[in-house]
Formats: sequence, structure tokens, C-alpha cells
Amino acid sequence: MPEQKIRIEKLCYGGAGLGRIEGKACFVPFSAPGDEVAVTVAREKKSYMEAGLSSIVVPAPCRVEPPCPIFGDCGGCNWQHVSYQEQLAQKTEIFADTLRRLGGIEGEVVLPTVGSQRQYGYRSRIQLKLATRGSETYLGFFRGSSHEVVDAPMGCAISDKPLNDAALELRKVISRLPERVGVTGIDIATGSDGATIAILHGSAASEGGLADALLKAREELPSVTGLFLRGGARKVFGIEELSYTVPQGFLPALPETSLSFARGGFSQVNYGQNLQLLRTVWEWGAFTGSERLLDLYCGNGNFSVPLARYVAEVIGVEGHAPSVADARKNAQRNGIGNATFMVLDAAKAVRRFLSEEENFDLIILDPPRSGAAGAAEIAGLGAPTIIYVSCDPPTLARDLRILSDNGYTVERSQPVDMFPQTYHLESATLLKRRH
Repeated sequence: MPEQKIRIEKLCYGGAGLGRIEGKACFVPFSAPGDEVAVTVAREKKSYMEAGLSSIVVPAPCRVEPPCPIFGDCGGCNWQHVSYQEQLAQKTEIFADTLRRLGGIEGEVVLPTVGSQRQYGYRSRIQLKLATRGSETYLGFFRGSSHEVVDAPMGCAISDKPLNDAALELRKVISRLPERVGVTGIDIATGSDGATIAILHGSAASEGGLADALLKAREELPSVTGLFLRGGARKVFGIEELSYTVPQGFLPALPETSLSFARGGFSQVNYGQNLQLLRTVWEWGAFTGSERLLDLYCGNGNFSVPLARYVAEVIGVEGHAPSVADARKNAQRNGIGNATFMVLDAAKAVRRFLSEEENFDLIILDPPRSGAAGAAEIAGLGAPTIIYVSCDPPTLARDLRILSDNGYTVERSQPVDMFPQTYHLESATLLKRRH
């Protein structure tokens, strides 16, 4: 098909812009709402097309210059070319449209997206890919829709400075080591205090020599506070956990609360926006001090530990045993005595609570991207209030439909921009049981 000129109407979940060719939807990556562009159709399906951006004929007013030199090659960010205010507006529209189409939830319950104070340098963890080509070492990110490593010697524009500092130091050390062959990637995470833990992944064939070489080079890695091999199983040196802080007084009468997670453990990638989620959950919980709170997919106690001070009892459920160990430590370190954490699959836990006729005043859900398992059974617990925290609008919409069909009403939904410069989005949704 010859080159076509189209106007981009809006951005879509997945990151591409939407235009139309003879009425058929055409998705164009790296386009902006209001762009007039020339495109070349790469593939055509029954109901839509996918096209590559050949040129920008007339740029949209919201189009800005991306600061990252590998933007468009790296498969990470997809919206650096769009002004941040437009990103927020598009995310609100995408979120509301997803809930309406997939969940039957009317758009008026969706609040404007809460923007991030840091639009760059916000990420607290990254996954870098490593490849060797002859004598050269490439450390960066996969190109979009491929396993080709795009080298990022300047670091990552959306990653916090300690991560980029650690990556630069590791690059210099690893690139000169013969043992680097077999290393396929590096995960780096940082706490809110700037400490970092790096985990090297890959073949164990030269593991012993690699560990020895890295230990000898420790003085060249001042930004790496802890270093591990083999998915975190083999320690080379340094600390074994990271922490982030909920400041004193962030919630009424809340003392400073420090939450830790072990190497390789889960934490939100944007600490500032995690606080916004916590504030939203606290406000919507409207706690009186007498509540029994169930926190499903509780992780390291991210919500359970700070909120325990406002309720009578917290039960936290998490299927990943190391995260439960973190949650228990966090409760103890912060003087929380009314929280119990159990290692159990969330769906199995719900079935147990149903069989034992347990009652809860409020349920917090913070499932993985795949959504909440057994949403109908969660509804069967009959809690007056559910607050559903989600990182995936489509699975959230699916589960909201199930909960709505089983006695709940969605009162409001708050998108929170945890991931600036990308189409990804976090949210909190308040549901009330119908009488």
C-alpha cells in the first residue's frame, strides 16, 4: 500500500496514536494527538491497520522534543514526544474508555489522573539487558518488539540517578572481564535513601570467576551498595535489602514509617506516586479505628503497615513467601502489633475465609497485572467497602464488571501516573456494597 497521509485523533492503550484510512482505524507508534503524518501500512487486519511513521507533515501543538537520545529505538518509553499535560489528559481518556468498554463502568466515576512530581528520573528499579558483540559490551534495553539490545551508555532518562550511576560503574567493570560472557542482564533497584542492589543474571558457567572479579573491583563500584548473582541467590558483597519511607505526618498522627524489601523483592517503581496511592486509600477508607481490614496481595505491607494504625486489625495475604517475611519485619520494626500476615494464594485465602465465615469491613486488592483471582468469591465475603489498586486497566475493568455483577457499585476511580513517558497507568477504585 502506498504512503498515506492521516491525522492522529488520540493516543491508545499500548502507546500508539490512532488515525483513520478510509474509515478504518490505523495505529501509528510515536505519533501525537493532532499530528498530521505520512504513514506506511505495515499490516492490515479485518478491523484495523498498523503503520509506521514515515514523516510528520504538520506537528501537533502538544509535540515536544524527547530528551533521551535512544527514544524510539529503546522499547521502554513511548510518549517522550508528547507534553506531560497532554499525557495526563490522554491517560484519563484511555482509562475511562477502557472501564466503559470492558467493564460497563460509566466515565463520570473517573477522576483526573494524578500527575507525578518527577516526570523523569523517577524509576526506582530497572532491568538492563547485556549483550556482547566481539569485544564490545552493550548494556541497555531491548528494541521494541525484538531481543536486540539497544546500548544506553548515557543511562536511562526515567531512572533515578543512583540506578544510572550504578549501571555506569558496572558497565565499566564488566566490559573488561572475560567472565562477562554468559551475563544476560542486570536488575538494579534503589531505596529512597539512594542505596542500590544489583543482581546479575545469566549462565552459571563462569559464576565463581565472575564473583571473584567483581569482589576485587568493589572499590570501582561505589554506587553499588549490594551485589548478587544468579537471581540474588549468590551474594558478592553488601546489603541485602532496600527501604523507602512514608514521612512523619504524611497521614494524620503517622510517625515516620520505613518499609523494606529484600533483594529481588517487589516495590512500586515511583515512590512519590506510591505515597499518593497510600493517601487515596487512607482517605477512601474513612477509618474509625474499629475496622477489620483484609489486604489481599499485600506484598511487603506497603498498605497494611501504615494503615494498621487506623484500624483494629489487619490481615495481610500474599503468595510470595519472601514478601510476607518482609511484611512481618516491617510490622515489627514500626511497632505494629495488630497485623497478621500469611503466605497463601489469594484465591485460596478467600475460599478459606468464606468457609470460616470471616467478616471484614474493608478489603484492599493490589493484584499483579493479571488481576484478582476469584473476584466473584471476593464479593462473596460481603465487605461493605473494597478498594482495588491496579496496574492494568483492562484486567481492572474485567474484575470491576464481575464485582458489579455481584453486588458492588463503583463510586469513583482515581488514575495515578506511576509511569510518566509511557502509556502504563496505576489506579485506585472505590467500590461500595449495595444494600
